[in-house]
Amino acid sequence: MKKLVAGILTASLALSLAACGSDEKASSGDSKETKLVVGASNVPHAEILEKAKPILEKEGVELDIQKYQDYVLPNKDLDSGDLDANYFQHIPYLEQQIKDNGYDFVNAGGIHIEPIGIYSKKYKKLDQLPKGATILISNSVADQGRILTLLEAKGLITLKEGIDKASAEIKDIAKNPKKLKIDAKTAPEMLVQMYKNEEGDAVVINSNFAIDAGLTPTKDAIALEDKDSPYVNVIAVKKENKDNKAVKKLVDVLHSKEIQDFINEEWKGSVVPVSE
Repeated sequence: MKKLVAGILTASLALSLAACGSDEKASSGDSKETKLVVGASNVPHAEILEKAKPILEKEGVELDIQKYQDYVLPNKDLDSGDLDANYFQHIPYLEQQIKDNGYDFVNAGGIHIEPIGIYSKKYKKLDQLPKGATILISNSVADQGRILTLLEAKGLITLKEGIDKASAEIKDIAKNPKKLKIDAKTAPEMLVQMYKNEEGDAVVINSNFAIDAGLTPTKDAIALEDKDSPYVNVIAVKKENKDNKAVKKLVDVLHSKEIQDFINEEWKGSVVPVSE
């Protein structure tokens, strides 16, 4: 009888340990855990993940979405292990973060592009900006090349020949015929507030913050980046998790027709899906 009781207790303990193990976060390689904790900006990233959540459930992956309002903490929390992945940043920003902080991160898959826009409370068209107008832009160095490239594409400035435009800085402006004052002192998440306060003559705002504040980039921006932008927003993971099966399922679902159709219908060009 004692042996029988001992056997039952041993079996119960084994089952209990197995059940606990199944709730742990995903890890690398052939891990059997199916829970993914993913950090994301509120809009559109978290909304896209919410749409993907029930699809992933059917695939055996439980998605825990953690929302962030800034561009710094999601990478810190990924590095510390509080997150299994994050979804908020474009490729040049990710590369700059890896370079600056020594993060051992990789791009697990590109999901969408958010065309960056120029907004103004004072002017309805870009060509109405007067000489000496002040344009407020992000203080994120990783954003500045993108913004300056947009200003050049819209005919406001000319950048120096031979530079890598993706990493251009204000000092790389060769021609500025309207003598525009480009102010790069504001954190990207604060630019919407600057726009609402009517500070500056124009403000360049990342689309995720614009949409989160109720703006529609395709309608409210006085100029918008082309849809073939190379600034693809990606799922980022630690290098050790690049082959994680749950992460791969997440990326596959986000590339699915159902999710891509959702992105197109929900944001009508303000967010553009990609499938690589």
